[in-house]
Amino acid sequence: MQMPQIFLYLCLVVTLSPVGLMNTQQPKEKGENETRCSACDWREKSLPLRLEAIKSQLLNKLRLKQAPNISRDTIKQLLPKAPPLQQLLDQYDVQGDDCNDAPLEDDDFHATTETIITIPTEPDFAIPMEGKPKCCYFKFSSKIQHNKVLRAHLWIHLRPVQRPMTIYIQIFRVIKPKVGDDGPRVTGIRSLKVEMNSCTSGIWQSVDFKMVLQNWLKHPETNFGIEIKTFDDTGRDLAVTSPGPGEEGLQPFLEIKITDIPKRSRRDSGLDCEEHSNESRCCRYPLTVDFEAFGWDWIIAPKRYKANYCSGECEFAFLQKYPHTHVVLQANPRGSAGPCCTPTKMSPINMLYFNGKEQIIYGKIPSMVVDRCGCS
Repeated sequence: MQMPQIFLYLCLVVTLSPVGLMNTQQPKEKGENETRCSACDWREKSLPLRLEAIKSQLLNKLRLKQAPNISRDTIKQLLPKAPPLQQLLDQYDVQGDDCNDAPLEDDDFHATTETIITIPTEPDFAIPMEGKPKCCYFKFSSKIQHNKVLRAHLWIHLRPVQRPMTIYIQIFRVIKPKVGDDGPRVTGIRSLKVEMNSCTSGIWQSVDFKMVLQNWLKHPETNFGIEIKTFDDTGRDLAVTSPGPGEEGLQPFLEIKITDIPKRSRRDSGLDCEEHSNESRCCRYPLTVDFEAFGWDWIIAPKRYKANYCSGECEFAFLQKYPHTHVVLQANPRGSAGPCCTPTKMSPINMLYFNGKEQIIYGKIPSMVVDRCGCS
């Protein structure tokens, strides 16, 4: 193996990151045009490797062994058509190439979650109920259990009414039956008065659920789910607890906001280049990641974002901008293959996605966008 190839291999290993498959020195004996052409070829040929690295690192950051196997049809059924989710979706577009001076997010690698949307699921236990249960059982991830809950709301969709009326939403907590009981008992936990006007599409109503959730998290053995009862003056059930035809996405869900604040790091500087630039030095180049092209329908938003990447030479003459690296190389000239072009500043992206348990999570994923590049 030739020496330039050895340098290249070591740089790839050292700088493995979401977009961290970086270039290193080109053979200096080649002419200027040949070197530039070689750099262009390298960037083009390394693109699939960069995208695979991003996919692998993203799954790592989300603590997923593999991408969730959720089809588009399943997503259409599970995705709530509710105000809080629509507000999040409205915020999304392709993430801009923001070169501001915002500090680097550094949270020890893993994603920081802000909002978790939990959809009802089948319980792991069987409790005999008198008649069909009215909903709902929720499972909670360790992310909810190990962080402070700021707010929690239960969202319920109410079917339309033909004329204005006053209705009452009643929420009951299911209690484990005692020995000798025929079935589980329920106890009222919330009752909410709602004034409804005649409409054709129904309305969403939120109910404060923080105290109930905190009690479940403190005593998980008491979580046997809830029942929701909402009737109009004719006895018609208005709450969509088991969605029927045309009611996909209208099932109840929990919107939970938690705290998980990352640390911050310092700023740096570097060069920015266009994709077809002839710049040979270490530089940041544009790269757009398209999740739909991956077939990753489980990522709700954004569907694509600008990740960027680093590439270029780190010759001795260019190290005047990086005095720390210069000193290290002088102190140990034989102990290193030389500096690599690598990200010196990265920033997070906000992402709305399904996890492996079919829960909708809104989180901040750290170190997904290369903001600056340098030699290190």
